[in-house]
Amino acid sequence: MRTKVVSFFSDGVRLQGLLRLPDEIASGPIAALVHGPGWLGLADAQSYVPWHEGFTAAGYGVLAFDYRGFGASEGEPGWVRPEWQLEDILSAVTWLETCPEIDANRIGAYGMGGTGGGNAVLAAAVDTRIRCVAAQSVVADGADWLHRMRRESEWVAYRERVAADRRTWVSDGSGEMVGPREDLMVATPERAALSPKKDVDNRIAEQFYLRSADYIMRYRPIDHVHRIAPRALLMTSVVGDVVTPEDHAVALYERAGAPKKLIRQSGTSHYRSYVENRDVLLTQIVAWYDQYLRFSPVSSRSMDREETVEYLNRDALPSAP
Repeated sequence: MRTKVVSFFSDGVRLQGLLRLPDEIASGPIAALVHGPGWLGLADAQSYVPWHEGFTAAGYGVLAFDYRGFGASEGEPGWVRPEWQLEDILSAVTWLETCPEIDANRIGAYGMGGTGGGNAVLAAAVDTRIRCVAAQSVVADGADWLHRMRRESEWVAYRERVAADRRTWVSDGSGEMVGPREDLMVATPERAALSPKKDVDNRIAEQFYLRSADYIMRYRPIDHVHRIAPRALLMTSVVGDVVTPEDHAVALYERAGAPKKLIRQSGTSHYRSYVENRDVLLTQIVAWYDQYLRFSPVSSRSMDREETVEYLNRDALPSAP
């Protein structure tokens, strides 16, 4: 896998990314995937590398980048604003259109985890330049996502706190700063035990604006997913996922049009699934892109019936040699 550091602008803010390409130089432009990081993620996270290696080995380019205010990109840190992240993804698509190595008619989206998955769905829903989507562990409704991290009494108090902060912004022009893993998303015991993002955690701002919660509560890919069809959508979920509830992916699948596919994983957990099931999922995701992103410009197919729910039971997989 060859990697080039690149930069481009989104709303006048310079973003930095990594363009990853196959080792073998292609004879012409290739299909490519835009990968906006997941929750509090960065483009150069080590957890993304095996996935990018799998995509580039299959002949795809991958553009991973840092959202504004994160990592090597410019912009004010301390915000999670999905509408900004959406605009950054669409700017990344535009940059790929200018890239001589990339076929501008064959750009797909890839998302991994929470808002990373939700952003890929939302970007494809609002921009037809994205021809195919694969997203893992997807958030469908930001308010429901934040709610289910908290007891009901905590949720009521939290909403009151966010509302009070909203009024402070109106009167004072600023607001409360909070820890993003305690007062925005609430970290699960699995995350604390596995530290899946330990290589990037110390490069994420320690304090974020509580106002970010206001914007996350407005975040609803579920309202837009139907607009992706007849472009193709593949999603994965984990049964019993306590980080990103599985029913978010199920709800998105039910509302999406064909062609669509949902891979439901059992016998694993949110963070473990990215490692334990990686080879199986990579095979399926690459096959999805091969079918819908590498289409011949003169081919045709009926998509009305291409709807699939597939169950991947980790406990039933053969042991590794």
